Amino acid sequence: MVPISTGTFAKALWPGVNKWYGKSYNEFKTEYTAIYETQKSNKAWEERVSISGFGLALEKPEGEAISYDFAQQGFMDRAIHVVYGLGFGVTREMVEDNQYKETAFTKASELAYSMRQTKEVLAAQPINRAFNSSYTYGDGVELISTAHPNVAGGTWSNELTVAADVSETAFEDACIQIGKYTNDRGLRMAVRPKSLLIPVDLDFEVNKILKTEFEVGTNNNTVNVVRQRFPGGVNINHYLTDTDAWFIQTDVPNGGVHWERRADSFEMDKDFSTDNALYKATARYSFMWYDKKAIFGSEGA
Repeated sequence: MVPISTGTFAKALWPGVNKWYGKSYNEFKTEYTAIYETQKSNKAWEERVSISGFGLALEKPEGEAISYDFAQQGFMDRAIHVVYGLGFGVTREMVEDNQYKETAFTKASELAYSMRQTKEVLAAQPINRAFNSSYTYGDGVELISTAHPNVAGGTWSNELTVAADVSETAFEDACIQIGKYTNDRGLRMAVRPKSLLIPVDLDFEVNKILKTEFEVGTNNNTVNVVRQRFPGGVNINHYLTDTDAWFIQTDVPNGGVHWERRADSFEMDKDFSTDNALYKATARYSFMWYDKKAIFGSEGA
């Protein structure tokens, strides 16, 4: 650990600096809370397991026995809580000789800023890896896939069959596909799109589509029905890295969860041997996607 010293902030030892800049900027509001449900945890990890229910009822011929079905355990996803932390040190001489204590070394706020940014980056990571087969879940495939396996057999998809950029037609196709979702045994589910999740790169294009009253990009007066299909609106996430990938969050529960094992904590101490002042921030948490029917996506054309 290299502490902040009189050598690294030589200008702070003399009067005359009009303004220190570069450490305080406006932040975006917290964005991961629009994607994940936050829950407390008191364990080292949190698991959720899917189940396969029953199929359709079968005809019972007169005088014969009824048919019996069975349910079984499905796929398991485990969220392992990780500790994240950052700290800094300041020499005693720097503390004593600094001429700008009120402005130059409000480092605790900068530490908090780093912790908040870290959480946002980690929250966006599963979305940024959504189409990457190197990052799989309990069912053996990536978050967004055309071939999620069912426990009872067969597959299902939470991805457009042919990847497409944002458009009125692509949104219509996605909503139709979501409306055809079935459970593990092929029974219909009442699933509705809830909100759109996009990178800042698609802000203007998506809002042009959703705020146009009639069919987009034509002289037709056919109503634009897509604009009414996302009651939760558009969530722009500034930490998404794919400039043309887009996602739909549905009303399926048990989707994305932010597990908080330990909230952000800030501590300070002094090193007896060096007299350096030490400051640190730590937190312990994880992000996990459980029911993949809670999200739908396309990586763009």
